[in-house]
Amino acid sequence: MVVDLEAQTPAQAAQPNGVSTQPEEKPANQAPRKPRPRRPNFNEIHAKPIPLNVYPLPAFIPHNPISIVRIAISLLSHSLFPPKSHTVVHRAYFSPETQSIHVTDPASVRALWEQGFWGKGSLSRSEPQWLVGEKKRRGVTESKTSAEVTQNRREERKQFKLERARAQREAIEQQLRQEGKLEADGSIEELVEDGEVAESPRGTLYTPSAGDELTLNGDSIASEISKSLAKNPPTWGEDDAAPEEDVEIVDQEHMQLTPEEAFYLTYTLGALSVVSDSENTGEPCPTWYLLRLYAAHASFPVPETVTQQLRNALQLREHGSDNSALASSIPSIQPDNQFILRYIVYHHFRSLGWVVRPGIKFAVDYLLYMRGPAFHHAEFAIMIIPSYSDASWSSAPEHESRKSELAKKDWWWLHRVNRVQSAVFKTLVLVYVEVPPPWDGQDEWKVDIGNVLKKYTVREVVVRRWSPNRNRD
Repeated sequence: MVVDLEAQTPAQAAQPNGVSTQPEEKPANQAPRKPRPRRPNFNEIHAKPIPLNVYPLPAFIPHNPISIVRIAISLLSHSLFPPKSHTVVHRAYFSPETQSIHVTDPASVRALWEQGFWGKGSLSRSEPQWLVGEKKRRGVTESKTSAEVTQNRREERKQFKLERARAQREAIEQQLRQEGKLEADGSIEELVEDGEVAESPRGTLYTPSAGDELTLNGDSIASEISKSLAKNPPTWGEDDAAPEEDVEIVDQEHMQLTPEEAFYLTYTLGALSVVSDSENTGEPCPTWYLLRLYAAHASFPVPETVTQQLRNALQLREHGSDNSALASSIPSIQPDNQFILRYIVYHHFRSLGWVVRPGIKFAVDYLLYMRGPAFHHAEFAIMIIPSYSDASWSSAPEHESRKSELAKKDWWWLHRVNRVQSAVFKTLVLVYVEVPPPWDGQDEWKVDIGNVLKKYTVREVVVRRWSPNRNRD
């Protein structure tokens, strides 16, 4: 049985010959939809890409001599009154239980998120918004979090698709009754049971002989959807919770930074000071100590003696004493330490202006954003692969074990990872990090981080899934 129908959009079906000149007016009996709240101005909120104050010189215009005077005045004022790049240095403490760095000051939490998208909320998916969501749940405020806005939009699309499918099914039944192919009190389920119509698992109807899809012509779909929405007005995103009066909600959320993010803020930008106690009242730890601390916690389980030995070494350094016996007991940092490799890649892309976020959700190491999660989806997915091309590794006794670890990343592994990234519209980038020979000596506790970073080389290889139907010249 074939139904001669033609699929049209609701806007096209409302005009003759499928030409839409003006939008269709809403029926009088349809309830007005609640307008969406206005989105915040992210360009203003995230105006600073990093938590630093920069003072660029005025632009030089060759045909305008006044621009030279402005540059001279700026240079003179900066030399006489040097501006401060760090108006505030945020404080945090290292948590060995979660192997992350916690920021508890609410002002620092907002500043770090708005100025570079650093870290994540401990009780939120990404942006620290637990307090806003809790106030919304109790009815104290009407503002919505970004996660709630996204969830409401998904529910809106899902409900609209269900209403459209139900309206289309009712319209097909009505047209079949008019053509005499269905009884007045019959339904499509009876035709499916009799074998006259085939139905797919998604609810699409087909003719069993030719396999043509049953569609509609005219304004049947538009009218049915309008009637359905008029009977059941949508309540997407509405909340009927009664507001609570005089409620003081304590913010129980803090920000969690990965060791790579915290070390970049501490070493490269100097905008974060990390202490070792959870009270967040001690003296800031030096960068060489943080490097050894993060590297020691890169593997699991972490020996309890390592943390205590590092603290003892820090105390000896603060008192100006040296203890070679204690220095020899501290394990050295391997050149292919997981924290070192991850920080090398993180430092590389952050220095190029990318917003780097953890990519565990998509089975990769990092995700690269052009401006940040508030503006665009991540465009690239980063997978770190160590490379032992140096001649010293071929003669090392542990070279075979490292080769066996790399052998796990075979062609099937690459195909699985690339398939996931293709499904979420991201480009997979394999980042090969050339591992140098061992550079950490036990006779010196402090590490020259700048010279260590220069020993590593980063190479990017873009992997794209080739499809013969899409990738054509």
